[in-house]
Amino acid sequence: MSERRCILSGDRADPAGLIRLAISPDGDVLPDVRARAPGRGAWIGVGRAELEQAMAKGKFRGALARAFKGEPITVADDLPERIESALQADLLARLGLEAKASNILTGFEKIDVAARRGQVRLLLHARDAGTDGVRKLDQAWRVGEEREGETFGGQSLPVDRETLSMALGRNNVVHIAVTNAAAAGRISGLLGRWQSYLGCANAAPDSGSADRAPLGDDP
Repeated sequence: MSERRCILSGDRADPAGLIRLAISPDGDVLPDVRARAPGRGAWIGVGRAELEQAMAKGKFRGALARAFKGEPITVADDLPERIESALQADLLARLGLEAKASNILTGFEKIDVAARRGQVRLLLHARDAGTDGVRKLDQAWRVGEEREGETFGGQSLPVDRETLSMALGRNNVVHIAVTNAAAAGRISGLLGRWQSYLGCANAAPDSGSADRAPLGDDP
């Protein structure tokens, strides 16, 4: 898919990093984060705070009117929240799919062993993960990557262990290790888009190895 233009900033970017908005049959503007809804769409690449500001000033409605060529539309006050919920649901659904495909490890000891063996492509921590556990697994990953002494570690997710456990269908998911390079890339893309919208920087300054050569069992 070619680049798309953000209707608020005017910047053009890969649609994978943007958020598509679509119109329901009733004229409601709704998030279409998987870009599958039929009909004309509008794209935004700004964070929630900037979106809310544009809505308050009327800039957003004007941009939508131009994007949808004057079609009758209704913009709910809670659209920013709906977008956030949709981005979260999209990432959690992807984590669930990767878990079913056996591309994910959970459990401290399993992750620790895999990390030290250099088998981890992406490391994620629940928002309420204990600092000691995070520190130990980050260090295990650095050992496996032969990057001891560097600023390198996993990413803290904006959701807690209960939410992750429900998404993966497993008990007490506090840490997640992605062992498949392609899966790590898919998850990183969705997580980055969600974090960008939230305006947070939960990732460590250097936090991923999805671009490494895949293991022999990777597709």
